[in-house]
Amino acid sequence: MSIEFISGWMLPATLAFAEETAMLDGASQGKLWMHLLAAILFSLVGVAVLALCFKLMNKFSPFSLKKEIEEDQNVALAVIMGAVIIGMSIIIAAAIQG
Repeated sequence: MSIEFISGWMLPATLAFAEETAMLDGASQGKLWMHLLAAILFSLVGVAVLALCFKLMNKFSPFSLKKEIEEDQNVALAVIMGAVIIGMSIIIAAAIQG
């Protein structure tokens, strides 16, 4: 991915966000930043919980997940681990949303 692609994609969205923020009054801007900060905080907490769940799955499995997936090319285990991660992500998202 080139820097031109990223800047060409991000710049219009950033400018649109800046224009919308500039049109808001002071109280609305405060609420906007509060909600943005809360979203970032909840995202970080969600990623941390997901990482913790993955580490627990790795610890309680009777074999090394890394060895099975990377070295032995166990596709079935990779699919199951992917499904577990997606399932945990949905549960964490529902818990955060309330």
